[in-house]
Amino acid sequence: MADTTVKVDSETRDRFAAVAAARGLSARAYLAELAIEEENQIKLCEATRIFCEVIALPGIAEAFGRDFGGPPPAGAGRAA
Repeated sequence: MADTTVKVDSETRDRFAAVAAARGLSARAYLAELAIEEENQIKLCEATRIFCEVIALPGIAEAFGRDFGGPPPAGAGRAA
């Protein structure tokens, strides 16, 4: 994978470097990890939103409750 440059102000750069160091990572490794975590969070929120739509269909919530112990709490899956 080719390298590239991202321009940020020095305060932001220093904050990324400090967080990375606290985790025992380089800033490069930390940013790569952060991007993956954020992508996963977006996908999880979307999956939860779709799941909530599906269980809103007639009879689905009751079947889910019977088979799996109940639906997720109201508002789950909404992006902040």
